[in-house]
Amino acid sequence: MAALIRRIVLLSVLTTFMAGMIVFAAGCSAFNNRDAGSGLSASENENSSNTQQGLPGVNSETIADIVKKAGPAVVQISVEKKTAGYSSDPFFNDPFFRNFFGTTPQPQRERTETGLGSGFIISGDGYILTNEHVISGADKITVTVQDENKDYPASLIGADYDLDLAVLKIQVSQELPSLKLGDSEKIEVGNWVIAIGNPYGFDHTVTVGVISAKQRPVPVEGRYYKNLLQTDAAINPGNSGGPLLNLQGDVVGINTAVAQAQGIGFAIPTSTVHSVLNDLKQSGKVIRPWLGIQMHDITPDIAEYFALDSTEGVMVVGVVPDSPAQRAGLIQGDIILQIDKKTVKDANALADRIKGVEIGQKISLTVYRERAIVSITVEVGEKPNDFQ
Repeated sequence: MAALIRRIVLLSVLTTFMAGMIVFAAGCSAFNNRDAGSGLSASENENSSNTQQGLPGVNSETIADIVKKAGPAVVQISVEKKTAGYSSDPFFNDPFFRNFFGTTPQPQRERTETGLGSGFIISGDGYILTNEHVISGADKITVTVQDENKDYPASLIGADYDLDLAVLKIQVSQELPSLKLGDSEKIEVGNWVIAIGNPYGFDHTVTVGVISAKQRPVPVEGRYYKNLLQTDAAINPGNSGGPLLNLQGDVVGINTAVAQAQGIGFAIPTSTVHSVLNDLKQSGKVIRPWLGIQMHDITPDIAEYFALDSTEGVMVVGVVPDSPAQRAGLIQGDIILQIDKKTVKDANALADRIKGVEIGQKISLTVYRERAIVSITVEVGEKPNDFQ
């Protein structure tokens, strides 16, 4: 009996082994037939797959399709202005170029300077969005539209120094291609983006990268950007004013600055544009409520010196002549603790509160002055165009 059991077990094992070999052979045959049918080796199949895939998560034709659709709405902007210039380099008057590359200026002399930049059409009737620094001080602005290969004289409709935004208008007889302003709040770090512009005059140059960071503060020659998108898509002088696109072909940023380090560029998010575009088109400027003070956060040392209980509040370090603050009686050294009986945490919080106030509205400030609390009423004014 024991011998019979052993024979049965051995026969079962041999049968299972042979079945496994048959299945393995069939699998190899199917695999070889698949490669033979495609005419490619396994390594060639892998290379073909990688080539077709392109960027991770992006179809091989995605970028090309977006560029074909968006490219015609991207324009080249040429400017001329009479000034005491530094050199014949059209990019030297771009503040980002000077700030990050430190070009040594030549002796000044009276001349007609030229500059190059980018922009993009935001409506078919000829409205164009670009950077303020691209057209700042220009006596003549010319826009080149790609599809028509034609130059148009452009009018400046509105501009804002602080936000570095400008709206131009060209007169056209037919509908122009335009780009949609998307929602930059929805773009995430790591998302793919496409930059189109005219770096160094090479029109309609396309570069691709990802969003590296959001809400970057960047100071450039007296202009303080608070909320820039950072990208590793190549952005060079001449790219300023061009669009930064998402993979739906919508504009999520306006290319603005290039850092000296490779792989670091910046763009103004469209969330900033949406909030001021109507003001720029209708009023020619961004209307801002204004107190007219220079201010500083309360540091622990300041709090100790003035015998304050906390570092909440804002210290007035300067008052602009003939400003709402001066007319209301605010003076240097005042410490603003509250607006309309609501605590002010710091300078940024005060600025945000004032942004939400209507021009002509009166607000009550609780102020600490000479170790006493005083109440001051200020009628909020409009920030002058020439005050930066």
